[in-house]
Amino acid sequence: MVQFAPPVGTVCPPLHVFHRAMSSSPATPNPHPAPLAVPALTPASTPHTLVEDGVAIFTGVLLISVGVAFFTSAGLLTGGTAGLAFLLHYATGIGFGKLFFVVNLPFYWLALRKLGRPFTLKTFIAVLLLSLLTELQSRFLQFSQLQPLYAAIAGGLITGTGFLVLFRHRCSLGGVGIAALYLQDRYGWRAGKIQMAVDCCIVLLALWTVEPLRVAWSIAGAIALNLVLAMNHRPGRYMGT
Repeated sequence: MVQFAPPVGTVCPPLHVFHRAMSSSPATPNPHPAPLAVPALTPASTPHTLVEDGVAIFTGVLLISVGVAFFTSAGLLTGGTAGLAFLLHYATGIGFGKLFFVVNLPFYWLALRKLGRPFTLKTFIAVLLLSLLTELQSRFLQFSQLQPLYAAIAGGLITGTGFLVLFRHRCSLGGVGIAALYLQDRYGWRAGKIQMAVDCCIVLLALWTVEPLRVAWSIAGAIALNLVLAMNHRPGRYMGT
């Protein structure tokens, strides 16, 4: 039997090292391997076209005008600058559309400084369109009978959906909507919750001129409106611009 000696100068490991290496079984594969980490793919934001913005503004404002018709027919109120316009309308008899347009004028400066010219222009168009629609709407839409609680909830949900359409196209109806969108962009606060708090405060101010039961229905409408925004309009949920 021929034995091969190791080359001169080579140090052989001890025999127990060979025994340990031979006795150790090779590593068995894990039957449940951990999944490979795949980086999350964030879809790129696709800007809206001018046509999409135009259709969205008309759709949102039309929905809001229907909600306003529910509120006015039942003698209810809402929040924001629309709520202030309602209070002035009930107190003076001047048309809601005219008052709503005037009340929003001071807020365009904030929109121009903090949210940019495109947002301000779209907001101005939306406010002007709502003012016109509410002035003309009695020719197209009338209610012979409307239960106040139903008017509050249905009007609030319809109006909230209209606001949602506008917000997702970087547009608002001025006033509190401008401040709410700015605070959401700047600090991540939800626009719906901001509007809900302000709207309820404005509706409570109506206790000076409106009976408490109508104020209670109006608060229900404000909550319904802003729940739509709080659940559907939050940072990171919608990628459109």
